[in-house]
Amino acid sequence: MRVVSLVPSLTEAVAVTLPGVLVGATDWCTHPADLDVARVGGTKYPDLDRILALRPDLVLVNVEENRRVDADALVAAGVQVRVTYPRTVDDALSELAGLLRALGAEADPDWLVAARRAWAGLPPPTRPRRAAVPVWRRPWVVLGSDTFAGDVLRRLGVVNVYDADPERYPRPDLADLRGREPELVVLPDEPYRFTAADGPDAFPGVPCALLSGRHLTWYGPSLAEAPTVLAAQLARPVTPPRGDGRPGRTASPST
Repeated sequence: MRVVSLVPSLTEAVAVTLPGVLVGATDWCTHPADLDVARVGGTKYPDLDRILALRPDLVLVNVEENRRVDADALVAAGVQVRVTYPRTVDDALSELAGLLRALGAEADPDWLVAARRAWAGLPPPTRPRRAAVPVWRRPWVVLGSDTFAGDVLRRLGVVNVYDADPERYPRPDLADLRGREPELVVLPDEPYRFTAADGPDAFPGVPCALLSGRHLTWYGPSLAEAPTVLAAQLARPVTPPRGDGRPGRTASPST
């Protein structure tokens, strides 16, 4: 089996579970750190000729990460494509198990077993917090309804203020974002790289939690440690000062 992955989280899942199966990955596939396979460009604009030259038996794509036009072109060239689209943690765990079995794994890897245990063992949150979750700036893009990351946060006691929006990734202006009066703003470091100096400045007085995008949005080995990592980051928000110089609100502790 020769596999090319255009999805960073699946690249990691296949590489650590079935060494030698993966022959190509995108430039954005950063895990595992010692990954040594051919690079085929970006997730949105992969080099299709380079992919075909690798003679893959299967190419892994994702509805959100990759463009349909590229998947269709690969299929037209005679390449089998497997499309993933998890929108909940349970979806992700099931899709991962099915994929790895299809690629030759005889049993679920230890990291997948640990991930199931970690998410099944989460206690119910004692006091959910209303939060806005930007994933891009200039323009602002936020998590809306029916997203994998939204389900991850819900399980950790974070209620998305855009969860009822008909769009999965709404593009509100900053006035609308602030007008929702979130108790917390969640700022992951991917796809936009929010930092303490870039993001919280837009929400004076509101606690802002800087999260690992890999643990929030990737579905792979990182799922095993994601509950612990994200809960710790949610419990340590930074609060930019208000415009009047007074300190901002204090966030409730994470549950």
